[in-house]
Amino acid sequence: MSGGDRLDDLGERLAAFAEELADLALERLRVAADPDDPKAAAAAAEERRITRARRAVEKASALLRAVPEDANE
Repeated sequence: MSGGDRLDDLGERLAAFAEELADLALERLRVAADPDDPKAAAAAAEERRITRARRAVEKASALLRAVPEDANE
């Protein structure tokens, strides 16, 4: 497996992690939206933290899967 293939593979794996984080954030958002749930405030804070992590993972995934400009030469 070449270096580029390995980076692409890692990028794909990170994208899968980002999807898992998105699902987890959505679960926390559902709890946060329930005003009767005593854990709503903590869930809202946790959702924001998870969302920030998901964005960072998505960014890393995109960077690893990007084709370098000089690769086409």
